[in-house]
Amino acid sequence: MRTYTVMIVVLALLFGTTAAVGVYRLRSHGKEETVDVVVPTKDMPRFTTVTPDLVKVRKFPKSLAPAGAANRVEDVQNRVTDTRLVAGEPVLEARLAPKGLGRGMAAVIPNGMRAVTIRTPNIASGVAGFVLPGHKVDVLFTWRAYQLNDPSGGGLTRVLLSNVEVLAVDQKIEAPTESKANEKDLRSVTLLVTPEQAAELELAQTAGTLYLALRNQMDPGTSPSGVTTLNNLRYELSAVAPSPQPVAPRPEPPKPEPPAVVVAPDPRAVPERTPPQPPRIRTLRGGVPGQVIIE
Repeated sequence: MRTYTVMIVVLALLFGTTAAVGVYRLRSHGKEETVDVVVPTKDMPRFTTVTPDLVKVRKFPKSLAPAGAANRVEDVQNRVTDTRLVAGEPVLEARLAPKGLGRGMAAVIPNGMRAVTIRTPNIASGVAGFVLPGHKVDVLFTWRAYQLNDPSGGGLTRVLLSNVEVLAVDQKIEAPTESKANEKDLRSVTLLVTPEQAAELELAQTAGTLYLALRNQMDPGTSPSGVTTLNNLRYELSAVAPSPQPVAPRPEPPKPEPPAVVVAPDPRAVPERTPPQPPRIRTLRGGVPGQVIIE
């Protein structure tokens, strides 16, 4: 047998074997076991109550179905979403509030936590509307003193709460697509805090003013809780301010002498009378002058 013929036979056997293996794998994949998985029919924002018209059941290959995925519509019905759900993705149990907790935001508040709404003047101006639901913020408390000799110098600011979650901005519980809220609609924020922190927030917004400081989502640390006073700011400003140049003192002008005190005569006083002098006659004797008093 010629070498050329042998090569053709070998290549034919190789290609045939490869095709047979491919067909076998394709048939095996088509027979892979599938499972039912519940998926949303459209995007659902956070705190949405799941109803039958918002979800459906799809077949997923068992190897591709994620752990914890819901398999029946009855398992997710009337439950509240804890995070945003995208249409077509499997609905996981971890993304839903437990059964029987009702509707709305209250259903997803963790045990031992509270949702508190506060009003801050810098929601729109201080952070320009960039505080959105799901962000983490620090809450700053500013108090102004109007008493005399106040040790703070007239006011102070401190970090009241650190790294707290924003549940809602005004009445919006879902961040807008442009990642910035409309400044005209910003009036309040709802924060997720402990009961003790809720009491601090209520007292602080009554006694002073609350401000928000936006922080990085991946920053788990807490901010320093020190107090900054107006006296501290004045001291720091005076420390960095340039020292004034010495100025030569001006010579003092001569002091004017006090005016002489003139005592006016008392008009009621009676002037003393000088007794009249007796008449006298001047004489000249031997060239020697003299006088003779006539009595």
